[in-house]
Amino acid sequence: MRRGGAIVSARDMVPPAMRLAAIIDICLEVRAGEASTGARCDLARSFVMVRTSFWALTGFLALAGLALILPVAAPAAPPARMAITSFEQLARPLPLPYDDKADADAAVAEARARAKRAHKLLLIDLGGNWCLDCRILAGVMETPPLTGWMAKNFEVVAVDIGRFDRNQQIQQGFGIKGRLEGVPALLIVNPRTGKLLNAGHVTALADARTLTPQALADWLASWVK
Repeated sequence: MRRGGAIVSARDMVPPAMRLAAIIDICLEVRAGEASTGARCDLARSFVMVRTSFWALTGFLALAGLALILPVAAPAAPPARMAITSFEQLARPLPLPYDDKADADAAVAEARARAKRAHKLLLIDLGGNWCLDCRILAGVMETPPLTGWMAKNFEVVAVDIGRFDRNQQIQQGFGIKGRLEGVPALLIVNPRTGKLLNAGHVTALADARTLTPQALADWLASWVK
């Protein structure tokens, strides 16, 4: 038989593990032929045990090698366990996170650069200080232990969009056309590729007040891998 242009014997086509098993079989059969009837029974049992152990070891080594080759998926980052259970427990007054005088394009670009350097996700928070749900979300994100967890996993930048009539170019830059369905609208972005990771779910927290602090933390954690 030819393989790659070279002549290969039938013996060479047999996997090494099977050749070794055949050698074990032959050795045991020779021993059996030289033994008495009772000894042959003992050798037969030994034969089965050796064969079984050999193939078990071969299978284990194959699986171990496969485990070293295959990539292991990284677990999702665990969400912070919130100490508060109600928004009534948030510090007052609630934050006013949106600066209507800020250069939104520059702020987003700078936040993306920081996120890229720190290997974090970029979180663009679109909203307005007139929005209670926006301020509740900001208050939750500033409440320990979520504060530290957010700092570890996200680079957050708040963008004021007025009454849905300012800084529309930010959302449009990520393929979101037309008026947002509500605020806060969160754009979770891979800073290296610029890909919007939560397309179709950017306004999932627009009714933040109807959820719980832990539910908000869990939603944020669901995008961190």
